[in-house]
Amino acid sequence: MIVEQDTSGTIRRAEHFQVALIGEGIIVGGIAGFVVILYRMVLEFANDALKQILAFIGNHPIRIAGWFLVLILLAWAVGKLVSAEPMISGSGIPQLEGEMIGKLDQSWWRVIGGKFLGGFLCLLGGLALGREGPSIQLGAMAGKGVSKGLERGKTEEKFLLTCGASAGLAAAFHAPLAGVMFSLEEVHKNFSVSVLMSVMASSLTADFLASTVFGMTPVFSFTVEKPLPIQYYGMLVLLGGMLGALGAFYNWFTLKVQALYNQAKFLNTAAKLMIPFICAGILGITAPELLGSGHSLIEYLTNVDVLLSTVIFILVSRFIFSAVCFGSGAPGGIFFPLLVLGGFIGGVFATVGVDYFGMDAVYINNFVVLAMAGYFSAIVRAPLTGIILIFEMTGSMTQMLSVSIVAIIAYIVATLLNSKPIYESLLERLLLKQETDVKEKQEAEKREAGRGRKVLTNFVVQYNSALNEAFISEIKWPDNCLVVSVQRGVKEIIPRGTTKLQVGDVIVILMNERDMAYVHDWMEKLCTAKDYIASE
Repeated sequence: MIVEQDTSGTIRRAEHFQVALIGEGIIVGGIAGFVVILYRMVLEFANDALKQILAFIGNHPIRIAGWFLVLILLAWAVGKLVSAEPMISGSGIPQLEGEMIGKLDQSWWRVIGGKFLGGFLCLLGGLALGREGPSIQLGAMAGKGVSKGLERGKTEEKFLLTCGASAGLAAAFHAPLAGVMFSLEEVHKNFSVSVLMSVMASSLTADFLASTVFGMTPVFSFTVEKPLPIQYYGMLVLLGGMLGALGAFYNWFTLKVQALYNQAKFLNTAAKLMIPFICAGILGITAPELLGSGHSLIEYLTNVDVLLSTVIFILVSRFIFSAVCFGSGAPGGIFFPLLVLGGFIGGVFATVGVDYFGMDAVYINNFVVLAMAGYFSAIVRAPLTGIILIFEMTGSMTQMLSVSIVAIIAYIVATLLNSKPIYESLLERLLLKQETDVKEKQEAEKREAGRGRKVLTNFVVQYNSALNEAFISEIKWPDNCLVVSVQRGVKEIIPRGTTKLQVGDVIVILMNERDMAYVHDWMEKLCTAKDYIASE
């Protein structure tokens, strides 16, 4: 049911956001947490079932042939799911970001059902995909379902999507603070008080439910014996630079593999998915430890004295296999797999230091943790989330300074190499495909359906924007929108032509839902560009 909301109603509702959204955030956190908990249980069952299947088939040729037939059927089934609901393809985070800026519209119940079943089948087949991206998408769709059930407008729906995304990550990783930071830093891209409080309420609710079911044990159970001594800090600069370069290469390689799949026009969706499933079958016979999300690999790396050649072999093999799996469009994330790759890069780095430069082996685990945060920062370009996530996943906060140094250096190097954040690049490709696939009639119907709905969106004046110290009357604003408020700290300013904007001001824009994508793109350029377009 579409609820018509006029301008005054939207603004009046926004006045009570801060209190109302906290309550709604708790509701979303509870529902999203429940969905993700079930998803985790299903994936754990799939992982255990895969181990039993591989143990059963052993080296028996007939059983092996039977398993490959099953893998082909799994690929076919997943292909049917993706064809029926394309929004379940991949991690789901780009789809969520596309919806947040008004360029995509997901069917919440179809995505939840398709992602749930698709993720289970992919992990049962042994694909190297993570649960975090799907968990974020599942949580966000639960938030959208709550919004539809409560008949909320688009403005409020965006907040509830953010709450659901935060709850999804919190329930997936026992990382409520990382869930909050990721939702603000990567999804909502806004640190307003309203969204912060509601997202925190949602994230903590989901984490409480997950902790009740799965306990309080961190995701990674290895220990870091002691903080890294100051004399090793010179190595952090080298590690951060290396992670930045390797993160840029990861983004390029992942997109390249995805492009190769897309260029294979002679293969349908199911045929493309058969490639990673068959690869998983081969690895299941030859190197089963490379299958799945890779959690056991980190436990192995951090608790066993591993040879350098073995670490390098696992790193390279997982890197290629992860790209093959994700590039196919299978429902699953790269969030956790890239943390595993980062950990093994740190393992290679530290093992070289121990074997050839006399470093104490007790610090290998330190570098594993540091590299996880740095690699995540270089690829996703969300350093604060990476730092907090690693602390929560390992249960250790003894390396705040060293982790921050590595994450920031990796971020800077990846930026200097002109490597776009991976989810931004994936979203661009997804939108390009959408433009090709969607017919003009469908687009017209969508625009007509959203004609009467009003949306409030916030934009922040950034440091390098020429909007700083500019008068509102001097600015050429996008068509079909209204500047309704300027928030400066705790003060709300009624905008006039003589109002002068400052760095950090939050500009509140009112628009029709149909104009969200156009206004968003215009305002993003306006708030970040050094030169703005003055009105004549």
